[in-house]
Amino acid sequence: MPQLIVRNLPQEVVRELKLRAARHGRSAEAEHRLILEGVLRRQRTAATLKDALLSMPPVGEDVDFDRPRARPRRVRL
Repeated sequence: MPQLIVRNLPQEVVRELKLRAARHGRSAEAEHRLILEGVLRRQRTAATLKDALLSMPPVGEDVDFDRPRARPRRVRL
């Protein structure tokens, strides 16, 4: 298998990666691999806008997006 070496990462990024790996019970290398695979595969799955919209979970109601009715304007004669 090919290897990938990532240099010059900020210490905070490395720390967060290690913490995330520990939370998931994996090594930092395994966590890094899963993050890369997930991001790269996700980009390929939503090939069209329709696919992206269909992949969204159904949340909220249509009325949540209704525009409030504007009050009538005064007309001066």
